[in-house]
Amino acid sequence: MSGNNKIRAPRGVMGRLVRTLFSFYPVLLPVAIVCIALNGLVSSIPAVFMQNVIAVIEDFWQSGDWAAARPQIVRIVSLLVVFYGISLAAGVAYNQMMAIITQGSLAKLREKMFNGMQRLPIKYFDTHNHGDVMSYYTNDIDALRQMISQSIPQLLLSGIMVTTVLCIMLYYSLWMTLIVIAGVLVMTRVVKKIGGGSARYFIRQQQALAQTEGFVEEMMNGQKVVKVFCHESESQADFDAINDALFSDSFKAHRFANMLMPILNNIGYVLYVVVALAGGAFLLGGVPNASLSGLGFSISIVVPFLNMTKQFAGNIGQVSNQLNAVIMGLAGAQRIFALADEKPETDEGTVTLVNARETADGQLVECEQRTGVWAWKQPGAAHAEYTRLAGDVRFYDVDFAYEPGKTILHDVSLFAKPGQKIAFVGATGAGKTTITNLINRFYDISDGRICYDGIDIGKIRKSDLRRSLGMVLQDTSLFTGTVMDNIRYGRLDACDEECVAAAQLAGAHDFISKLPEGYQTVLTGGGASLSQGQRQLLSIARAAVADPPVMILDEATSSIDTRTEAIVQRGMDALMTGRTVFVIAHRLSTVRNSDAILVLDKGRVIERGTHEELLALKGTYYQLYTGALELE
Repeated sequence: MSGNNKIRAPRGVMGRLVRTLFSFYPVLLPVAIVCIALNGLVSSIPAVFMQNVIAVIEDFWQSGDWAAARPQIVRIVSLLVVFYGISLAAGVAYNQMMAIITQGSLAKLREKMFNGMQRLPIKYFDTHNHGDVMSYYTNDIDALRQMISQSIPQLLLSGIMVTTVLCIMLYYSLWMTLIVIAGVLVMTRVVKKIGGGSARYFIRQQQALAQTEGFVEEMMNGQKVVKVFCHESESQADFDAINDALFSDSFKAHRFANMLMPILNNIGYVLYVVVALAGGAFLLGGVPNASLSGLGFSISIVVPFLNMTKQFAGNIGQVSNQLNAVIMGLAGAQRIFALADEKPETDEGTVTLVNARETADGQLVECEQRTGVWAWKQPGAAHAEYTRLAGDVRFYDVDFAYEPGKTILHDVSLFAKPGQKIAFVGATGAGKTTITNLINRFYDISDGRICYDGIDIGKIRKSDLRRSLGMVLQDTSLFTGTVMDNIRYGRLDACDEECVAAAQLAGAHDFISKLPEGYQTVLTGGGASLSQGQRQLLSIARAAVADPPVMILDEATSSIDTRTEAIVQRGMDALMTGRTVFVIAHRLSTVRNSDAILVLDKGRVIERGTHEELLALKGTYYQLYTGALELE
């Protein structure tokens, strides 16, 4: 994935993630951290009480005075109950808060990603695998969930406990603490060595997982093609290669990670034994103790120290055990932030589309209600200027390239007067669809100018420009919902009567009426239960309810049978009445009645005229129409 601000350093990713979480929960997150700190601090305190208990028992053993020892033991036990109660309350509180923070943050991140994705240019989706994009919302979000909900709290908790226990150790014995620190340095070295090896592969695992999902999504969409060409074995081979790459990266990542805990556990056991031997040697050898407590070496020092050593090593192990989830979470966060940093579609337009009405003196004024009259509102120094939306589209010497240095359209000039039907004819790759993409400003031109009702389309706000255009594509897109909902998608404020009228205009009303629930029939899976022709009719009805002044029909009837084409053609003829229409079609019979037919070849307009004029010219169009030349 490309991005101008793509984060590469894990430290940068972690810092940005923390800032993001704080921006989502500026109050709750600090409170949760305080509870985690309190839980870790209180959980470490019992080591101090153990020293006191053993000291009391030593005194009782020597004096035999139970009356003197009992109040001290009661006091210690009472304090332990209080501290454990605080620890329990803090633990329950931070777990509840982290559940809210985790799920809330993921919901906000998904919303942020989707909102950002809505602002990305069409080029992004043309150049990125859809399965890879889906992986942001599934695998990467899930990796982040585990990191936020489990790993970060555990790291904070373990870090606080390690710091607290280390301070207690130093308070009781400098020499024995130095032995523990030496063992910890060895453990840290192992964590750094093995953890560093796994980090690289965890990042590669996330990328390979996205690639695998992208391939599966592609195969699911193309399953009919795979089967009709008996391509199952080849598809299986391709999947095996991708799956093997995922296995290799996952295996290497988890192999390193799974080695870590057994090694650290054994180092912890060895450290425990070394501390026990050292403590025994210090006791027997009468070595003076260096400590802030002023206490000499005794059983009341060595025994708690052994427990603190075990607790210390255990927390180091807990930290290392979370490294897998942290690395995976950072890899997921890195991909999520890279998507968020993708450059959004730029829009510097200031001209807007408004409802208007004409006054008695012929002037246009803006209206809040829908009037059926549209106007371009151009901001002015003194007052706004209004231009009636008529549907006059003109290209002036337009050049365009999808990639620098690879020009697709060369010096294209054309015009479509209001109400005219303009047809584009040419071989695949001639630039027909590219021209319609430029009218919508899905892509911006490299050179030249495109004007809409005399206004440079670069000055028109993109959302308003596209609201004035209707499109019917070869590949229909229906969404989960009722038939009525799919028609209303063209204009969300359309009432049921307007949607039915649009369906009747498109010729879709008859088949809709025969569906089990009529207009309330729920469509799923992109309308898989409908025929291609029926889906196309719904697509035309959706464009009809939008009632745009300009229509773009891109191969709208190429995948429909002849009988259905006649129905669709009647609906489109009614839809095109009074509108400027751009038609792309391989079937020349559908463009005979066009006001002008433009023949394109390699990104250039080589012929223009009516059907009769082009036949009389006996050029490329004549050869295409008579069969002397075929479209490729």
